[in-house]
Amino acid sequence: MERTFSDSEKKQAIFDAMSPRRQKYIRNKVGYDKWDPFEKPKDPIDIRRDKSRRTSQMLVREFLQSRPLEGYSNSYGRGVLEMAIGIVNDDDRYLAMYEFALWHNHLLAEEGIE
Repeated sequence: MERTFSDSEKKQAIFDAMSPRRQKYIRNKVGYDKWDPFEKPKDPIDIRRDKSRRTSQMLVREFLQSRPLEGYSNSYGRGVLEMAIGIVNDDDRYLAMYEFALWHNHLLAEEGIE
């Protein structure tokens, strides 16, 4: 006949199997009574998406695939990634850069400059 263990016995067994350093951390920072080795894992961070339901990685890949290879550099790619992350996160700094780029493009078009 198999013996069943109580949660407190399981908790003690888990604690005893830990390194002394980890045990010290639990005793001093968390408190053994508050420590729950059976705690359910937290949900992963929701993957952020823009208004088109694309992640920043999807935006970067689609954009770079639409561009010609000449003129591409690591700096160009980092800039694209930084803008995509900023736009997906709704960061004012990147939204301002985006709006300025649109405004400047419109200004050039009005003046017939390519």
